[in-house]
Amino acid sequence: MSWLKRERSGIKTTAKAERPEVPEGLWTKCDGCGEALFQTVLEQHLWTCPHCDHHFRVPARQYVGYLTDEGSFVERHANLVAGDPLEFRDAKMRYPDRLAAAQRDTGEKDAAISGVATIGGVPVSVALMNFFFMGGSMGSVVGEKVARAIEDGIAERRAVVVVSATGGARMQEGILSLMQMAKTSVLLARLREARLPFVSLLTDPSTAGVLASYASLGDVIVAEPKALVGFAGARVIRQTIGEDLPPGFQRAEFVLEKGFVDRIAHRKTVRDEIGGLLGYFWHSTRGFAPDGGTSPHAYDPNAPRSNP
Repeated sequence: MSWLKRERSGIKTTAKAERPEVPEGLWTKCDGCGEALFQTVLEQHLWTCPHCDHHFRVPARQYVGYLTDEGSFVERHANLVAGDPLEFRDAKMRYPDRLAAAQRDTGEKDAAISGVATIGGVPVSVALMNFFFMGGSMGSVVGEKVARAIEDGIAERRAVVVVSATGGARMQEGILSLMQMAKTSVLLARLREARLPFVSLLTDPSTAGVLASYASLGDVIVAEPKALVGFAGARVIRQTIGEDLPPGFQRAEFVLEKGFVDRIAHRKTVRDEIGGLLGYFWHSTRGFAPDGGTSPHAYDPNAPRSNP
């Protein structure tokens, strides 16, 4: 007897043809090579593709665990929330409604988190941007968190590390978002006067007003592989200069070749890379202490680990 039989509704198999249900979120397609990957495998590889090394975008709070020493991060300035002084409304909704939707989707109050931690045993003040919150756009809250992270670094003699993941300034806050560029840049000048290091880490994407301000002012600028790094979009640049652009001209490898980025670090090694850099600064400045390491508040890397 044939394994096929005819019915009025068409040809069907005698056996059940339904595919077993696959739990939602079990597989993720790699944007780099197109490979279908188990999410458990991606988690083991810190959300990088084991086949092509494509670096997936991850939320800021998750990236904290990749960057800082285990258990060392203490969040600060968590209650800052954006206002709506311009009473902005885009084509779809009011700004407060868009903020509420992003807060509901991400569980965060805005597109950055900040706090203190250690990296490789060195005390740091960190700020990390979250691309999943309105494209990681920099508004007044993001600028204020970065600013306060810098101020905490100066006050407590800590290195400063900022992780960028952003499409640029937040249009809903207009000039208020652009003011954050100047505010953070001035504070970084104060950080330099205090002889404290600043490491800027660029993840995909790091663009526009953020790149034009604090993201490009690091004593050392580190980028993840193939991260998009640039000010204006490729189409805008092409239309402006009227010329074809070289392949990958806004990727981390190209800007490294041109000298804008100092080094590229795989996510699996980024903690060691930045920890090594900070260790160099630590020894060259004798522990960041203003009196050459004799201050009673100077950090002792050999002391038992406690909350920073």
